[in-house]
Amino acid sequence: MKVTRTGLLGLGAIAVTAAFVLSGCTPGTDGGAGTGGTLTVWVDAERLDALQGAADDYSEQTGVEVELVGKDNATIKDDFIQQAPTGEGPDIVMGAHDWLGELTTNGVVAPLELGDSAGDYLDVAIQAATYDGTIYMLPYAVENIAVLRNADLVPEAAASFDDMIAAGKAAGLAQPFVVEQGAEGNPYHLYPFQTAFGAPVFGSTDAGYDATDLQLGNEGGTEFAAWLGSQGKNGTGVFNTDIDGAIAKQAFLDGTAAFWLTGPWNVGSALDAGINVAIDPIPSPTSDAAQPFAGVKGFFLSAESENKVAATDFLVNYLGSEDVQLALFEAGNILPALSAAADTASSDPIIAGFSTVGADAVPMPAIPAMGSVWQYWGIAEAAIINGEDPAATWAKLAADVSAAIG
Repeated sequence: MKVTRTGLLGLGAIAVTAAFVLSGCTPGTDGGAGTGGTLTVWVDAERLDALQGAADDYSEQTGVEVELVGKDNATIKDDFIQQAPTGEGPDIVMGAHDWLGELTTNGVVAPLELGDSAGDYLDVAIQAATYDGTIYMLPYAVENIAVLRNADLVPEAAASFDDMIAAGKAAGLAQPFVVEQGAEGNPYHLYPFQTAFGAPVFGSTDAGYDATDLQLGNEGGTEFAAWLGSQGKNGTGVFNTDIDGAIAKQAFLDGTAAFWLTGPWNVGSALDAGINVAIDPIPSPTSDAAQPFAGVKGFFLSAESENKVAATDFLVNYLGSEDVQLALFEAGNILPALSAAADTASSDPIIAGFSTVGADAVPMPAIPAMGSVWQYWGIAEAAIINGEDPAATWAKLAADVSAAIG
């Protein structure tokens, strides 16, 4: 799918306009929200302007003042965990779904009653917002990686991983495909290929990921490890730990690579470089889909909020409105979590391309046990890429993670 900067900016203008027209919002005063008081909402400082219209409108409609506080995204989670128990924290905090394990363990977030409106969101967004069978987050954005293709070098999308490499070589490229790795690997970017072998990290139930069902060491994992080794230093050389994010980016911008596995955060640089970019599904090395992780952003309700009724009303009926979700899209150019807003945003082919790939995405596990996986995962994959025995290295990875989880 070819994309242009013009299309992205055009949709942004629509979203900015929509941000200040909240006629579709329902104040919800019958539920007790219009009783005065104040709601304090911590948000990423870069998204303050996108939310100001909703805050002002809610205050006008209900008499509940909404105070938006811009916070550094790097410290907002830790500040919330420290301050919430003291009663000094916010009523609502913006964050990422993979914080959920830590937030629930610390008891600082409350369940969120979405009711029938849960069906208005993308499935992966609600899955990510759910922890141990309970919804804790109002989602507003879904982010995943996809393949950026230089359509001038390779006019058509690849049907498979091998087809992708062959198409790049046919275009005269020594290195058709790049993906960031580095000395300690990068399993986030390799996970789509791992899932294509039927090797998720954890099994899951209706309540979400199951930390007692570690799947890393299953047969599919062993098959993935063997394939990874065949594409590494002692094989095709497609994967290379010498290629970090900066090197992968430059290779695509220079036109020495036709395919780049990355996220929407890098599209702007490719467009600015004058590349005729297409957004493609991730070519699978098997007959099954390559499923990337989905990262979902949203808003949490503090367990210590003294005005949970108003906070829930503001979350569901205002921050969950199409207008506000589109305003947040304009601020970050990430696919909205609300289905109606996602459909509107997908009139931009950049967003549509990532949305198509995201239809196969799976939420990044938010369970605390995931920390034990990250500790060993990338290092093991890097070792395999660099020629270590795939089966033995992968078996050790599974054993190390299992022991760390306990």
